[in-house]
Amino acid sequence: MLRYPGASISSAAVADFLALCAASLFALAATLQQKGALGMGEVPLRSPGSFVTLAKQKWWLAGTLALLGGYVFQAVALDHGRLAVVQPLLVTTIVFALPLGHWLTRQIVNRAQIVAAGLVVLGLTLFIVVGDAAEGNADAPGWEWALVMVGLAIACAALIGLGGRGSLARKAGYFGASAGLLYGLSASLWKPVGETLSADGAGAMLSSWEFWAFATAGILAFLVQQISLATGRLAPSVAMTSVLNPLVSIFVGVLLLEERLANPTWHKVVASTGLGLALLAAVSITKATEGTGEDAEPQDVAPSTVPTSAI
Repeated sequence: MLRYPGASISSAAVADFLALCAASLFALAATLQQKGALGMGEVPLRSPGSFVTLAKQKWWLAGTLALLGGYVFQAVALDHGRLAVVQPLLVTTIVFALPLGHWLTRQIVNRAQIVAAGLVVLGLTLFIVVGDAAEGNADAPGWEWALVMVGLAIACAALIGLGGRGSLARKAGYFGASAGLLYGLSASLWKPVGETLSADGAGAMLSSWEFWAFATAGILAFLVQQISLATGRLAPSVAMTSVLNPLVSIFVGVLLLEERLANPTWHKVVASTGLGLALLAAVSITKATEGTGEDAEPQDVAPSTVPTSAI
């Protein structure tokens, strides 16, 4: 389990539990927001009015409230635990999303997706129990953050460009991946933001560049995710967001904040293998979607309301 120097096991358990609560709320949010977006087709990037229309959908608003609740749980979990452990637990979002999508938006859930969801849980269990991540810093030099943000901005632009062509499932996956990168950056920046808030108060937090970068990344992630969800393809959208989000956080946690997995070496190997298994299983949920009928028009929407391209 994760722990700060001198922290008790109970605080580590609190962080893990809160991260799982956040994951369940993120899954509920994605499902409800998708349900609200289905009735208006895809959300075009060039039309801000589409987001105003979304805001009038009661299901979308309910999903947004669930999303805000997830942010609160995530923020508290990050205050109690390590970035490189709390964020990977959010991969369970796709596990929660499968039954929610089946019940609320009539998404097709097949046996391969159920097996993959089980592997996600198994892999994360190995990572959390054996990895026992500890130590690390709350912040890093500004130039290191700048390099990370520039690299992620380029990657997001490339993913959005790729998602503008092809099937709806492809668009959902690429835009979901872009949202995942931005969510991961936002969550990573919360570590120094939260530290500033705790140490110096809200005034100092609001005057820091980290806070505005954190807020900007979070807002952009939210907007891009709505475009992904509006395709009606819940599984690829949530799976890619859930995978890329923790990958960014692990990268930042290890390279910038110097968080490390526990010794001996075999612990690190088993934990890394478990995390890799969970991430691959989450991606396979996207693959399992193909050919199941989810590439057909969403069942909640008439075919004429879902354009093949809105970019």
